[in-house]
Amino acid sequence: MKISLVIPAFNEEKNLPLLYQRLKPVLRKVGRDHEIIFINDGSIDNTLGVIKKLRGRDKKIRLISFSRNFGHMPAIDAGLIHAKGDWVVLMDADLQDPPEIIPQMVAKAKEGFEVVYGVKQKRKESLLRRFLFTIFYRLLNMVSIYKMPLDAGTFSLMSQRVVKILTNLPERNKYLSGLRAWTGFTQVGVVYERGKRSSGQQASIRRLIKLALDGVISFSYLPLRLASFLGFICALVAFISIIGVFILRIFFGFGIAGWASTMSTILLVGGIQLITLGILGEYLARIYDEVKNRPKYIIEEKIGFSKN
Repeated sequence: MKISLVIPAFNEEKNLPLLYQRLKPVLRKVGRDHEIIFINDGSIDNTLGVIKKLRGRDKKIRLISFSRNFGHMPAIDAGLIHAKGDWVVLMDADLQDPPEIIPQMVAKAKEGFEVVYGVKQKRKESLLRRFLFTIFYRLLNMVSIYKMPLDAGTFSLMSQRVVKILTNLPERNKYLSGLRAWTGFTQVGVVYERGKRSSGQQASIRRLIKLALDGVISFSYLPLRLASFLGFICALVAFISIIGVFILRIFFGFGIAGWASTMSTILLVGGIQLITLGILGEYLARIYDEVKNRPKYIIEEKIGFSKN
C-alpha cells in the first residue's frame, strides 16, 4: 500500500526540518512505499531551499513550487492531483497536526474506511481562537445542507478514489472539510490534541474569515433565505405601520410628527437592505470567480515527478 503525504508550505523554513525528522520514523512504521509532496505556496523565506535540501537527502520527497502565493486550498489541490498513492495523507507543515497520529489513521483505513479525519479534542491556541473555532464548526453544522463532523479540519487520510472525486470538482473556492464529508463513503474520526505552531505566524484572522465564508456559502442557502425573511418582515411592519398611521389620522386626528422616528425607520430599513446586498454580493463574487475560469495556480517548478 503506497502512501502519499501532501503538505502545503508557506514560509515554513524553520518547521520543515523538524517535521521531516518526526515524519520518517512514522513512515517506517506504516510502510516503506511512500512519497512526500511539499507544495511551496510562494514562500518569501527559504522554504524552497529547505525542501530542495531535504530532497537531496531523500528522493521520496517531491516538490511543487508556485510562481506566487495562491493560497492554502490551491496548494492542497495541486498536491492531491499529483499524489499517486493508494492512500493520501493531507496535513499542514506547522506541526500542529502531529505526524504520530498517521499510524492510527492507516489502521482505520485497513479496517475498510475510505476517509479518516482528525478530530481536534484540544487546541493549544489562544482562548479567542479556540472560542471562534468552536462556534464556527457548530454554526456551520447547524446551517449546512449536509451534516459535517465537528472539529474536523484538513488533517486526514483519504483513499485515492475519494481524492480523485475531490480533484475533479470544478469549483474554485473549495471548503475541503465540507467537500470531504459531502463525498459520503465510510468515514471515521481519530481524536488528537492539536499542538502549538512550532514556528512562524499563525493564519491571519482575515484568512480564517475567508475560510468560514467559503464553508457557509458553499454548503448553505440560509443567508439568502434569511435576507428574504428580513425583507418580508420589514415589508410587513411597514404595511402595518401605514395602516396604523392612516387610522390615527382619519379617525382620531393625530398626526405623527417627529424627525427621530422617521430617521430611525429609514436607517433600519436601509441597514437591512445593505446587509441583503452584501449577502447577495458574496454569492455573486463566487459566481464571477467561477465564470472567469482562470487557473487556480501557476506552477513554476516541479522536482521528483515523472515526465509522464
